[in-house]
Amino acid sequence: MAWHAIVDGVYDDADPVSPLSDPDAGTGTAVLERPEEKTQLDDGGNGDADRFAHYVSRDRIQESKLTGRPVVALCGKVWVPKRDPSQYPVCPDCKRIYDEMMNSSF
Repeated sequence: MAWHAIVDGVYDDADPVSPLSDPDAGTGTAVLERPEEKTQLDDGGNGDADRFAHYVSRDRIQESKLTGRPVVALCGKVWVPKRDPSQYPVCPDCKRIYDEMMNSSF
């Protein structure tokens, strides 16, 4: 009879409940590997891939300038603003959402 010293105890090869008796018994933890996907826009690293000016509250823009945290535009774009928005056309989705907000009656 063979005995094996394991970190948390001693197990017998003949013992049917020993983890060493059948390593493929399914009592362990399975690991599901997922392929790592990286999606990166070719925007030069500045967040302006679409080259539009977006609607964001002034308070959020000021906060972003101080903290470096990204802002969220009305259209859902998330980025850290670093460029002068007057140099770009207004995002059509932001414009549409803004117009709907201004024309709605609450």
